[in-house]
Amino acid sequence: MPADITPPDPATPRLPGTPAARRPRPARAGPPRDGSTTDFSTADGSVLRPGRSRRDRRGRGLRQPLLSAGVPNARSRAEQFDVAVLQAVGDLEEDWADALTAIEFAVDEVPPLPAGEVLPSPDVVLDGGVPLTRFVPPGLDQRGRPTRARIVIYRRPVEGRASDAADLADLVAEVLREQVSAVLGEPHDIE
Repeated sequence: MPADITPPDPATPRLPGTPAARRPRPARAGPPRDGSTTDFSTADGSVLRPGRSRRDRRGRGLRQPLLSAGVPNARSRAEQFDVAVLQAVGDLEEDWADALTAIEFAVDEVPPLPAGEVLPSPDVVLDGGVPLTRFVPPGLDQRGRPTRARIVIYRRPVEGRASDAADLADLVAEVLREQVSAVLGEPHDIE
């Protein structure tokens, strides 16, 4: 392209088939091509990095969470269930303080079901043939390390039997109390 060509006047119509004049492109947004990054601090102290969006990939997502972290509804159902289990275990520790030090409590999504029917036993709390909790005695793991006794409560079956959050908390406490009393026996201070 010869150097003496000047860009056309915007008021002059361009004929079809003639090349448009090249205009300089603006600088590219995002991180520099040499791999270095530059961080920018905002007035509130947060750090902005070039090229990173606060929205999702297509730019249509939320800029911030709908609810702040302090609001109870901001927790997921799994987090709400974990809180209910922690409260129930805290209540159980009042009755079985010494005996519960040797037992771990765990939450799992769904129970592993064997090929056949699940039979009632002191190690499993059943409701309609579906395990709600299971006691796992101490033993050795796959690497040969000793494990502690564990009571596993299954979140999905218990949640399916509760109508609301208050009912869920009561059901978790009842199921865990039944499992602990089956494993350890009735405490002496309960009337």
